[in-house]
Amino acid sequence: MEISMLKSKIHRAVITQAELNYVGSVTIDEKLMEAAGLYEYEHVHIVNVNSGSRIETYVIAGKRGSGVICLNGAAARSGQKGDPVIIMSYAAISPEEIKSHRPKVVFVGEKNEILKVAEYEKHGTLM
Repeated sequence: MEISMLKSKIHRAVITQAELNYVGSVTIDEKLMEAAGLYEYEHVHIVNVNSGSRIETYVIAGKRGSGVICLNGAAARSGQKGDPVIIMSYAAISPEEIKSHRPKVVFVGEKNEILKVAEYEKHGTLM
């Protein structure tokens, strides 16, 4: 049996644009993707901190160092430029791996620059 667990998240990234007429997905700065361990076309959940909306989509790589967080296609209806979002990825983990699993958390500033990369410890504290 495998259990779906949080793999990583980009905490409070800021939407830089929304493109309704794009095919779909979320464009994320490639530097942020690497920091969070995200892969292009990976399934993610996005929570809009302002509205509380939660969507599922997939990642496409944006220009490295651009700070881009762009909601594309139908996802563009879930947020607007300037909204803070939390982008989360999950992994299927065996019960044996759970005890040592530590999700990665990427904290970003107002321009989506990386401030800190940490790992969760037990009870929500950070390393």
